[in-house]
Amino acid sequence: MKDIISSIKEFYNPPKHPDHKSRTIPISKDIQANIKTLQDMFDNSSDLTIKNISLKLSDGRTQTAVITMEGLVDKETLATSITNPISNYSNIIFSGEDLFQLLQSDIITCSDHMEVSDLNEFSRLIMSGFAGILINGANKALAVGVQGYSFRTVSEPDTESVQRGSREGFVEPMRVNISMIRRRLRTPLLKFETMTLGKTSNTDICICYLRGAVSADILNKLKARLKKTDLNTLFASGYLLSYIDDNGDNTLFPTVGVTERPDTACAKLCEGRIVIIVDGTPSVLYVPHLMTENFQTFDDYTNRPFFSSIARLLKCVSFFTAILLPGIYVAFASYNPEFFPAQLLTKVSQAVSHTPFSVFSEVLLFTFIYEIMREAGLRLPKTLGHAVSIIGGLVIGDTAVNSGFIGAPTLMIVALTVICSYIIPDLYASVAMLRVLFILAAGAFGIWGVSLMFCVLLTYLSSMSSYGIPFFAPLSPLSLFSMRDTIIRASWSTLSRRNVKVQDISVQK
Repeated sequence: MKDIISSIKEFYNPPKHPDHKSRTIPISKDIQANIKTLQDMFDNSSDLTIKNISLKLSDGRTQTAVITMEGLVDKETLATSITNPISNYSNIIFSGEDLFQLLQSDIITCSDHMEVSDLNEFSRLIMSGFAGILINGANKALAVGVQGYSFRTVSEPDTESVQRGSREGFVEPMRVNISMIRRRLRTPLLKFETMTLGKTSNTDICICYLRGAVSADILNKLKARLKKTDLNTLFASGYLLSYIDDNGDNTLFPTVGVTERPDTACAKLCEGRIVIIVDGTPSVLYVPHLMTENFQTFDDYTNRPFFSSIARLLKCVSFFTAILLPGIYVAFASYNPEFFPAQLLTKVSQAVSHTPFSVFSEVLLFTFIYEIMREAGLRLPKTLGHAVSIIGGLVIGDTAVNSGFIGAPTLMIVALTVICSYIIPDLYASVAMLRVLFILAAGAFGIWGVSLMFCVLLTYLSSMSSYGIPFFAPLSPLSLFSMRDTIIRASWSTLSRRNVKVQDISVQK
């Protein structure tokens, strides 16, 4: 028993491996020693490319090495900016450190370069698409930015399509995403700070904020949480949610926002939010994130205010319908059938009498069946996706009702709640979990269980915060100034009267 407990503890708390990034390896003046160290670090990996260039000096020959990773650099830029200028340069009278300064100031034509004195940092830059230059007799190296790896072209994100506005969406390379933000916010107040996370992956991330609008306390808190991340690999922005979310993984509602649209990210920056860009993923994070933002889209600010307000009201109604309707139906059918209108009561009673399950079992079972269908539709190849739709619509829907396996009212209730949950895609996971909780409460305690669960939900939302900002703001605590852009959207002439900051607890996108 003791061994079992020890193995469980070891599984959930694995031993920490030493952090190799903290160990510095100074660059030697002997170029062959540096090359040998790099080859040992990469274990002579086939994609490590080393090109030796011999320079003829007045006092003899000296060796220079250009080191790159295959597939991460633009070969044309590498040739025109580094190898050709070095090979064709004549009348060199310097060596060692003086030659290094000459290369940096006169020979290398690329503007993106930096000095490196640590081989670990040198190898990390090479794996990021830089070309490294080593010179015999110099105890430092030069890293030149010649990135040229292939990536997906900029296109409209499928998850946040709009009727009006930009058709651009973030892509995987971090530098491209930074340029899309900079192109929209042409101000020197916009600042980018980069850092590296992941002991094995060494993934670059970028913190983006607008000086003068951001809260210093929130910025310092975010940086402290990022520095405490203990990740070996970082392949998606979702890896960071457990570390930067106020409640970690133990929350139904995320307090960290996610977007794939550069214009939405820029709007958040203007409000004083902080954007986190992770290299290799098109989804960027931003903090703080409020509950009411889930009911807003970029189209709300390109359409007229009255139409945007109606759309937001529809989303709010759909949210409550998606989480409450199945539970209310179970409570009425099981405990309080007198609440049904007479004609509807007759239909429900006939449907229940011809099915082998209770209403509670029917709703719960069909909810799980739908989640299985949804998961299958997401994971199957697109060519087989139509088969899932046909099976769901004909077999599970019409055939199940005609065979008496499930009642038609139950099928309609579950289908309606599913459609309503699609209107708020950012909250789908939360809605799915809440729907099941309300069904369980209704099956156990009837309408009183639904009412109690609803009170618990409101209390839970009111108690949450996102980096010190109340999550349910501006509804709780109530802020009349910020209500101009919450459920009802005011006109742009009203919204633009004052610059919006995080302290205003506004939710403008």
